[in-house]
Amino acid sequence: MLPYPQIDPVLLHLGPLQVRWYGLMYVLGFIASYLLVQHQIKKYKLDLLARHFENLNLVLIISLVLGARLGYVLFYNPGYYLENPQAILATWQGGMSFHGALAGMLLGGLLFCRITGLPFWQNADVYIITTPIGLGLGRIGNFINGELYGRMSSAPWAMAFPAGGPIPRHPSQLYEAFLEGVVLFSLLWLLKKQYWQRRWPTGSLLALFLLFYGIFRVIVELFRQPDEQLGFLFNLLTMGQLLSSLMIATGLLILFLRRKSIGQTT
Repeated sequence: MLPYPQIDPVLLHLGPLQVRWYGLMYVLGFIASYLLVQHQIKKYKLDLLARHFENLNLVLIISLVLGARLGYVLFYNPGYYLENPQAILATWQGGMSFHGALAGMLLGGLLFCRITGLPFWQNADVYIITTPIGLGLGRIGNFINGELYGRMSSAPWAMAFPAGGPIPRHPSQLYEAFLEGVVLFSLLWLLKKQYWQRRWPTGSLLALFLLFYGIFRVIVELFRQPDEQLGFLFNLLTMGQLLSSLMIATGLLILFLRRKSIGQTT
């Protein structure tokens, strides 16, 4: 068993304010996405996106935060928040859902594109390939917080997390950081060359993200401790596996529906 590295979740104390590692990971993810989307705008001469770039970023950040919080409230703990609606705004107490964040970003991005005339599918592809960076960093933040740990394990790299008692557990946050972060980003970044040569229809990279993220998340959930308030759904699946299965189905559906749109940007 490896010792769990006791890292203070608070990076800096600035008077009454705290700068937490988890929040920093969000900021770094936003910065990485900003720079990589900007790189694609210049390389592929996306002039229309360039004109709306700053406003779209603001809409996506707001949509992400709202979607992440509401997704957690609706998917993971609706009973508690029905009884304590004032706690919905208490984001500092934790509780963010990636599935909700993704739904929020897609909805916010779709509405923005409809209003401004931006091609939704192409821009979704541009942004989505940068998303795994924020995902990977966020999982590292979860690891530092000692949350979302894994199930009991006898593996030599298992760790005893403070909130999980003395039992050795899978460091499932690091599994997710690797698969959903490093592997998924590398895969999509490499595939974008084929995409921009117009060999694939617009929407393909979004579909592949949904497909591969869903697969990776379903696998990692086999090692991750189910949420205490939910346990197993139908005595079989975790909520993460259920939502990720829907992502896989959606990715396949997009690939099917967009298969004849090669060369289109809408």
